[in-house]
Amino acid sequence: MINDKERMYLLPHLFNAAVRAGAAIMSIYKHRDDYDISLKSDRTPITVADRLAHRTIREYLGPTRIPILSEEGREMRYEERCNWELYWLVDPLDGTVEFIKGNNEFTVNIALMENNQCIGAVIYVPYFRKMYVAGRNSGSYLKEAVAPDADASYTYEEIVHDWTRLPLRREAHHDHLRVAVSRSHQTPETQQHIDRLRLQHPDLEVVEQGSSYKFCMLAEGSVDYYVRTTHTFEWDTAAGELILSEAGGTTRSLPGDSELKYNEVDLHNPWFVCRSKFCTL
Repeated sequence: MINDKERMYLLPHLFNAAVRAGAAIMSIYKHRDDYDISLKSDRTPITVADRLAHRTIREYLGPTRIPILSEEGREMRYEERCNWELYWLVDPLDGTVEFIKGNNEFTVNIALMENNQCIGAVIYVPYFRKMYVAGRNSGSYLKEAVAPDADASYTYEEIVHDWTRLPLRREAHHDHLRVAVSRSHQTPETQQHIDRLRLQHPDLEVVEQGSSYKFCMLAEGSVDYYVRTTHTFEWDTAAGELILSEAGGTTRSLPGDSELKYNEVDLHNPWFVCRSKFCTL
């Protein structure tokens, strides 16, 4: 188990890797003709920004000598990774569809996993210059005005200076239930789930949002509930789940009401629902 000194050493690596990846993404984002869009084997899109962000993170985190399991890295057999005690779980560009659409709703997700449990996480939203940070049993925080920077080298002291503990009090209370759904990945089951909620909450408001930013909105308290009934992968949820958990929220499988598991043979997640700290459902 890593100690507090090691956590303080690794947090800047998490933070700076995400900021540098965000800079790589934004360098491509403003040049729509250079996206170089193709399809992966699962028919999901990938762009040059995904590849560049992955390479940036890999090169920056490499000196930690901690293995990396990344959406855009090489495919690793379960036998190769099943005994990892410590590893980085990375989605270099979460929300590629939103990136392609140009709606600004994309993130960089990096989770530090110990014995298949997330112990440290960042989600960076480069367009909005927001960084969400969490440590297991250490709280969840928002640091604003973090500009994309290809040479980011924040120290631990600079990271923790003027960040804000989550949830945000100004976002915490609504006069109606606010339910987040994926902007680009919805199914009839999503709508059926919302229809059931609407029976008890007729004034329910649906909030469409791309990428793992939904976890951050839950952690802030700006939305109350999030349902996902399409495929996601472990790298889509690990960082967001810790950020939400440390802000007092929960993530549970649907159906089953169990915790999500990591470093499984199949890296797909089950369907799931998330609740903010203030959700009474």
